Amino acid sequence: MSEGQHILDGSRCAAEIRDEVAAEVAALGAHGIVPRLDAVLVGDDPASQVYVGSKARTLAGLGMDSETHRLAATTSQGELEALVDRLNDDPEVDGILIQLPLPRGLDSAAVLGRVDPAKDVDGFHPHNVGLLQQGRPGLRPCTPAGIMEMLNRSSISIEGRRAVVVGRSDIVGKPMAMMLLHANATVTVCHSRTRDLASVTREAEILIAAVGVRSLIGPDHVAEGAVVVDVGMHRVTDRATVAALYPDNPKKLAAFAKNGAVLAGDVDFTAVESKAGRITPVPGGVGPLTIAMLTANTVKAAKARRGV
Repeated sequence: MSEGQHILDGSRCAAEIRDEVAAEVAALGAHGIVPRLDAVLVGDDPASQVYVGSKARTLAGLGMDSETHRLAATTSQGELEALVDRLNDDPEVDGILIQLPLPRGLDSAAVLGRVDPAKDVDGFHPHNVGLLQQGRPGLRPCTPAGIMEMLNRSSISIEGRRAVVVGRSDIVGKPMAMMLLHANATVTVCHSRTRDLASVTREAEILIAAVGVRSLIGPDHVAEGAVVVDVGMHRVTDRATVAALYPDNPKKLAAFAKNGAVLAGDVDFTAVESKAGRITPVPGGVGPLTIAMLTANTVKAAKARRGV
């Protein structure tokens, strides 16, 4: 494998997915249908503001409609649920996205469970979770669905292989494990109470790091030649930490000098890269796939709802 070919390019896969979505949107347009996604943003969390804005720009670039409903952090549970009800009843809305995390005091599970499952483009409603568990068609959580697309588009075989998922969140870890299981991998899920984590992860032929701890996965956690997928995203602002993480990476060091911060993952990329057979970078790995799959889910919901 030549230099750079071991890098799993999520940006390239995401671009392929967006091109396919754009073609579907154009085909729907011939029938007078324009898929529409409505996002609900409560409070003024800066990261959420940036993320929702990025989603809106991506949708617009693909010819879809979107609207962002911005609510104050003081919004009550009843007010938020009333908005969700209105969006459920609006025939022009194909997808509903509740931007997480919600401010303290709001019940996220209750809000997500109130979204019409047919418009649940994040795949978080219990109905869609059940469909995934049973292997039946439905709307899938965007990040693990994007990872599956990347593995398949990168010609990485899954069937019969040993996969380890580090992290058991409802958003990534659990649905990721289920998707790998449905693809006939033998799957182990690790978490904060797993004893001797490295001894388990070293058995993985496919290792998914989605635990939310920066640089947790080092070379001792990885088998020679393993496929390593890093879902983590951490903003590092300490100069010494950046220098330790990326001692021979001029691009990262230059980015820090320019921006005062760089992004790092759950995997110690510098230490693990030479050992892994294939590995995702941060950024440019999993991140772009999440938004790409959101656009795909929006089109999927639009087609199903409108009988196309």
